[in-house]
Amino acid sequence: MIDNDTKERLLQQYPMLHELPAAKLDGLLAAASVMQLPAGTVVFDENQPCQGFPLLLSGSIRVIKAAPSGRELQLYRVLSGESCILTSSCLLGHTRYQARGIAEQALEIVLLPASAFHTLLGSCEAFRNYVFHLFSDRITDLMQLVSAVAFQKLDQRLAKLLIKKTNPIHITHQALADELGSAREIVSRLLKGFAEQGWVKLGREQIDITNAPALQGFAEL
Repeated sequence: MIDNDTKERLLQQYPMLHELPAAKLDGLLAAASVMQLPAGTVVFDENQPCQGFPLLLSGSIRVIKAAPSGRELQLYRVLSGESCILTSSCLLGHTRYQARGIAEQALEIVLLPASAFHTLLGSCEAFRNYVFHLFSDRITDLMQLVSAVAFQKLDQRLAKLLIKKTNPIHITHQALADELGSAREIVSRLLKGFAEQGWVKLGREQIDITNAPALQGFAEL
C-alpha cells in the first residue's frame, strides 16, 4: 500500500485516476509498489516478461533497440506523468519486451500489477483514453523516426536533434550517437563540420549553438 503523500503525487501526475471512486482506487493501489531506481538502471530488457504497469512520479526512461554490435537506436522517452506503450503492449498481448528501458535520470515509479492495469483499462474510461492516446502519440513519433532513418541523412538528423535541445547543450558525443543510432566517431566528425560552418561551438561535453537559423535551415532541407 502506498502512503498518502505518494498517492497525492500520483493523482497530480495522473489526474484521470480521480475518476475512480476512492475505495476502488485504494483497492487497486493496495497491491502497487513504489520503486526508486538510480540513473543508468536497466528498468526492463529484451525478452523479459512484463512485471507490471509503471507510472512515473519523477525521472525519465530511454527506450532503445540495441543491435548485437552494441549500437543503439532510441525509440522514445518516457517522462513523469507518462507511461510506456511497450509495457502496455506487452500486458495486452501477453508478450515479452522487444526493447530495453534505461533510467536516464533517477526514477521514482509506482508499479501497478498486471491485474490492476487490466481492471483500470476495463472500468475507467479516462484511463483507457489515456492509454490509447499514448499509443497514438508514440506511433506518430515512431513513424517520424522511421521516416528520418530511411529518408534523411545523418547530418540532417543530427542538426534537427540539436535544435530541439536547450542551448547550451550539455551532452557527450556518445550520448548523441546513441540517440541517433550511430557511432560516436561519425557524430564527432559531423559536429566538427558544423563547427567549421560556424553553426556550433564545441566544448568538453558541451555544444553551443551559435547560428540557430542556419542549423534549422539545414535540418529542414
